[in-house]
Amino acid sequence: MKKKKIRPFARRLIRSIMWTQFIVMGLASCLLYVLVKDTVKDEELDLYKSYLTITHEEVCEVLSDVQVGMVNRISEIEGSLDQPGQLAAIMNSIVIQNPYIRSCGISFVADYYPQKGHWFCPYAVRGEDSQIVERNFGDANHDYLSAEWFREALEADSCYWSKPFFDSTDSISPLVSYLIPVHNKKGQTVAILGADLSLDRFSQMVLTNEMGNDTIRISFSDTTNTGNLEKRKWIEERLQDRKWRFITYTFIIDGNGTFIAHPEKDRVINSNYFDCAKETPDTIDNYVGRKMVAGESGVYRAADGSPCSFHFFDMELLTVYMFYEPIPGTNWSIALAVPALMVDGFAIVICIAMLLLIALSMLVVRIVGWILIKRTTKPLKQLSASAREVARGNFDAPLPQIKHNDEIHQLRDSFEHMQHSLTKYIDELKSTTASKAAIDNELRVAHDIQMGMLPKVFPPYPDRHDIDIFGRLKAAKDVGGDLFDFFMPSAFQRQTTPNVRQMDSPSELFFCIGDVSGKGVPASLVMAVTRSLFRNISAHVSEPDRIVATLNTMLTEDNDTNMFVTLFVGILNLQDGTLRYCNAGHNAPLLITVSNDSSPFSSMSVSDGLPVRTAPYFLNTDPNLPLGIVSDWKYTAQKIVLQPGTTILLYTDGLNEAEDINHQQFGEKRMLSVAANFTHSYAPHTALLVKQMTEAVQAFVGEAEQSDDMTMLAIQYRKS
Repeated sequence: MKKKKIRPFARRLIRSIMWTQFIVMGLASCLLYVLVKDTVKDEELDLYKSYLTITHEEVCEVLSDVQVGMVNRISEIEGSLDQPGQLAAIMNSIVIQNPYIRSCGISFVADYYPQKGHWFCPYAVRGEDSQIVERNFGDANHDYLSAEWFREALEADSCYWSKPFFDSTDSISPLVSYLIPVHNKKGQTVAILGADLSLDRFSQMVLTNEMGNDTIRISFSDTTNTGNLEKRKWIEERLQDRKWRFITYTFIIDGNGTFIAHPEKDRVINSNYFDCAKETPDTIDNYVGRKMVAGESGVYRAADGSPCSFHFFDMELLTVYMFYEPIPGTNWSIALAVPALMVDGFAIVICIAMLLLIALSMLVVRIVGWILIKRTTKPLKQLSASAREVARGNFDAPLPQIKHNDEIHQLRDSFEHMQHSLTKYIDELKSTTASKAAIDNELRVAHDIQMGMLPKVFPPYPDRHDIDIFGRLKAAKDVGGDLFDFFMPSAFQRQTTPNVRQMDSPSELFFCIGDVSGKGVPASLVMAVTRSLFRNISAHVSEPDRIVATLNTMLTEDNDTNMFVTLFVGILNLQDGTLRYCNAGHNAPLLITVSNDSSPFSSMSVSDGLPVRTAPYFLNTDPNLPLGIVSDWKYTAQKIVLQPGTTILLYTDGLNEAEDINHQQFGEKRMLSVAANFTHSYAPHTALLVKQMTEAVQAFVGEAEQSDDMTMLAIQYRKS
C-alpha cells in the first residue's frame, strides 16, 4: 500500500503568516529606503560642524589680530627704552589701532628707571565712552612686582596668553592678557608687555535659540572676512529652516577647565568645567573634558557611548553630540553641544512611521493568523478535551476524526497509542508498587533483626564496678555491614586442653568490632554470620589469634562473592588489666587514660611501676590481612597491660573517613582532639565519649549525606 504524502501543518501555517508579513515589511523597507535617513543625518551633522568651525575661526581671528599687532610693535618698544616718556604714547597707539584690545601696559622690573621710582608701568585703557586714558599703573597699592603673573612671565621669557583674571580696577569684566617679554640691548628681560582682551567678546560669539522663537540670533565678532561672511550667510539660511529643533550650547575652556567663554557670563572665570561635571552621575562629560584640555579635536557621538546628561548645559536627560576643537596658540578648547534629538529628529520621524507600519502589519498578521490558526487547530481542542478525560482516569475517552493526513493526524494516532500504553503501565505500576512495599517491609524487618543481634542494653553489667561499656551503630542504609559484640563468659568446665579456658568466675571480657566490605543486604548477611561465629568460637578458644584464624578459615570457604571482613578481637583480664588482642586489617583502637585529678580514678595506683600515659594514642597493631581473603594466613597475637581508668575506643572507618560537602575527611587528628577533651571531663564515662565523638562528626559533616556505616564501641577498664 502506497504511503500517503503528509502535508505538514506547521508549513502551511507559517507559509501563510510569512507571506503576509513579507509583503507588509517589504513596503516599509522600500519607504525607509526612499527617505534616506542617513543622508539627512549626515547633513545635519555637517551643519553643526560648520557652525563650530565658523565660531572657532572667529575666536582665532581675534586672538591672531592681538598677537600679530603686539609682536609687530615689540621692536619699536625695545628701541624706545632709552626714552621712557614715549612708552605711554605707544601704549595709547596700540589700544587705538586694535579694537579688540581693552587695555595695554608695559611693566618694568623694579627700579629700572630710578627717576621713575620703584614701579614703572605706562598703561592705556579704553573707557566706557571709547576714550583712551593714559596713566602709570604701579605703586604700593598696585604692586605688580609681587604678582604671580609678572614673575611667571619673567621666568617664561616667551609670548603666551595668561590665565583669565579680573582687573583690580574693574571686577566685573573678566580679562585675559597676551604677554610678551621686552629685552634691552644686552638681551636682558627688563619688562613685560601685556595686552588685555575682554572675555565678554568671546561670550558673545555664541549662537542661541529658544524653542518656539521666530528668530535666530547669531552674535559674531565684527569682521569683514568675505569667506566667513559667506559661511555665516549659509548657516543663517539653514538655521531659519530648522529653528524649531535647533538648541545648542557653545563654550570655551582653558587647560585647567576654567570657562573662558560661556552663554552665562557669571560662569566665566568663576566656574570650572570639571566642577560642574561632578554634579552629574555620568562620566561622559568628564571624558569629553579630558579630551578638550588635552588639545584633541573630534566629535563624541551619542550612539558610540552611554547616554549623557550635561546638567550644566541645561540639557538634562538628553543624549548629546559633542563637537570640540583646540584653539591654536593657546591651551583653550572650544566645544559645541547639540542634543542628539535635534540631529536625529528626522530619523525619529522615520522610526515613528516605521513603527506605525509595523503595527499595521502586525495587526494584519494577527487577524489573518487568528483565522487560520482557529480553523487549523480545531482538532487540537478536541484532543485537549480527550486529554483532560484521560487525566481524570478515563483511558477510553473518544478521539476526534482528522481529515488531513498531517502532524495533527499523527498526534491523534500517538494519543490513541498512549491511551493503550497508560492502561498497561498503570497495571504494571500497581504490581511494582506492591512489590516495592514488600521489599521495604522486609528491609525494615532485616534491620530490626540485625540490630537485635547486637548488644543494646547499657550498661550491660550494672553490678560490676570494674568495667564500663557503651556501643552504638549508625547504618548508612536500612541494613549495614558493621558489627560489634562483647560478652563475659560464666564458669566453664575444667579441662586439660591448654586452648580451653578454665575459670570459676567471669574475669575476662571478650569483645570484637568489624566491618564487612560493601553495604546493604549482602554485607548484613556476612555481618550476622561473623558475629555468630565469633560467639561460637570464643566459647571454646581463649586465644585471640586462634579465634581470628578460625573465623578466617570459615569465612574463606565458599566465598564466591569475594567479600571480606576487617575485625579486631580482644580479651581483657579484669583482674590485672592485661589485654590480649589480634587485629585483622581493622582500624587501630584509640586508648584514652583519664588524667583529671577530680576523676574517680585519680587515686588508683600505677601497677608494675609503669607510668600512666595521659595523652590519647592509637594502639600498635600488626598488619594482618582481613578475614576471607587467604585461608591459611598466620595471624599474630599482641598483649598490653592497661592502667585503671583506661578507655579503649574501637570504631569502624565510617568515623575517621566521614566526609563533609567538600569531601574533606574527619580524620584521626580530630579524633585525638575529641579524646583529649574527654580526658578532662568531670564524669568520663564511655557513653559520654561516644556522644562527644558522634556530635563532633555531625558538626563536621554538616549537611553532607552519610556514605558509610559508623560504629563505635567504648570499653573502660576500672580496677575494683
